[in-house]
Amino acid sequence: MKKEIIKVGIIQASRTSDVEANHRTLVERIDSLAAQGADMVVLQELHESLYFCQVESTDNFDLACTIPGPVTDAYSEVAARNGIVLVTSLFEKRATGLYHNTAVVFDTDGSIAGKYRKMHIPDDPAYYEKFYFTPGDIGFEPIDTSLGRIGVLVCWDQWYPEAARLMALRGAEVLIYPTAIGWESSDTDAEKERQLEAWTTVQRGHAVANGLPVITVNRVGHEPDPSSQTNGIQFWGRSFVAGPQGEFLYRAPSDEEVATIVEINTHRSEQVRRWWPFLRDRRIENYSGITKRFID
Repeated sequence: MKKEIIKVGIIQASRTSDVEANHRTLVERIDSLAAQGADMVVLQELHESLYFCQVESTDNFDLACTIPGPVTDAYSEVAARNGIVLVTSLFEKRATGLYHNTAVVFDTDGSIAGKYRKMHIPDDPAYYEKFYFTPGDIGFEPIDTSLGRIGVLVCWDQWYPEAARLMALRGAEVLIYPTAIGWESSDTDAEKERQLEAWTTVQRGHAVANGLPVITVNRVGHEPDPSSQTNGIQFWGRSFVAGPQGEFLYRAPSDEEVATIVEINTHRSEQVRRWWPFLRDRRIENYSGITKRFID
């Protein structure tokens, strides 16, 4: 990274059906974090609206935006005005009938530094994302910014070590995961705790295995199921920042909105990779099986 100490702003927020109000509150919080010295601000997955994927409805495609377009123009202005790198997560309308779940990164001058289209698309009860999103076709390519090279992945991608590794092998200096994940109300408290800890542990593992900081920003609060077939999703918050040994630098609560700044010491990645040279010791000549669906 270009600076040894990066001040990362994270915004863990609840959402409403009022898209314009959601946008206004986010901009206010971005401005506030920038005024407090943030170099970068990271937003949660699909932050402009409620998590519409609880149901399959063609009307929800009206929420999508073009890239570039009015929504990206607005965030471009915010990034430029504050001189920050801004990581957003948008419902992209690429063409009629073709949509993606897309992270867009703005540089400090307001330009679009790059985008990442979510590669792994879930299809589970209350997470009907395959109805809406075509899997990404850009690949696992880091995005170059004035702060350095960042590897942005989105939510379901966070369960796949291959995605994190490929970002690291292409020179990402930090891994960032905008996220929308929560509990199903019928699960027991013990099961909810297992899910939360598994989610946290796998991402901390990506930090350790690749010697990189990980920034994960989740939404929070309850969002009802419009179909009333379930009790909706209780998003579990717990946004966090981990260092290159998986150590917690910050962990948000499960039931509160958060707008805070976390400092990342980028020099630590260099030191950790010297102590633990995992990339050096990889036996790449023996890994061909990883590209198979299953080895019978």
